[in-house]
Amino acid sequence: MHLDRLITVLETVAIAGRAVSASDVQRATGLPRPTCYRLLQTLAEHGLLDDPDAASRYLIGERLKRIAVLGQPDADICQAVAPTLQETANDIGEAVFLSRFRDRNIEIIHVETPTDAARSFIHPGLGNRPIHACSCSKAIAAFADKAFQSEILTPPLRAYTDQTKTKPKEIEREFDLIRKRGYAECVEEIEVGVSSVAAPIPIGSLGVPFSVGATGPVRRFTKRHRADIGTGLIEVANQISAKIQLTDHG
Repeated sequence: MHLDRLITVLETVAIAGRAVSASDVQRATGLPRPTCYRLLQTLAEHGLLDDPDAASRYLIGERLKRIAVLGQPDADICQAVAPTLQETANDIGEAVFLSRFRDRNIEIIHVETPTDAARSFIHPGLGNRPIHACSCSKAIAAFADKAFQSEILTPPLRAYTDQTKTKPKEIEREFDLIRKRGYAECVEEIEVGVSSVAAPIPIGSLGVPFSVGATGPVRRFTKRHRADIGTGLIEVANQISAKIQLTDHG
């Protein structure tokens, strides 16, 4: 079957672990030379293989990598990053959470809380979050393509509190700031008395499908404290990115 042959070629390129030529693939698969060349061209045209140097030497394509990352079950990702989230929650003494972009929504998929029983904290809950108001959503949306940003910033935008930004231009300026400093904030934009900070989690060249955040009461989340948490979360995001990509390779 045609599909069987396509899969065989993909597996051959993946197993090689390096850029391979059509001749390499043909020898490894035993496919007729014209068929092999045609299959490689088809896969490259659809982004499942890449020919980065235009030298007819193929690697697994960015589109296939993106499919693999986005297709990872929440359970596998959460298991991989839970220890890092727990360590971070204990370090800063606040609830720490992982969010994921999926089906044009952004949702919190995992939360870890401080193990100190005497420490009070605010649990952010699980599920979808407003893209224009929550730090975890803004940390992802700020790095999304312009078409998606325009879609989510189409008025009217819901005002959850008096602090919620509802003007597209105002939110666009905030996206610029997020890209510049590396983290997003939510200061009483969803619930009075509650603040959060989140950092984007880039996955190689695939963009920002995840973010990591921390939430707590505004009395503790002062401007200086939010900046300290944000800076720390940038490093945590890099650690989580490595673990997610390692899980994907596994």
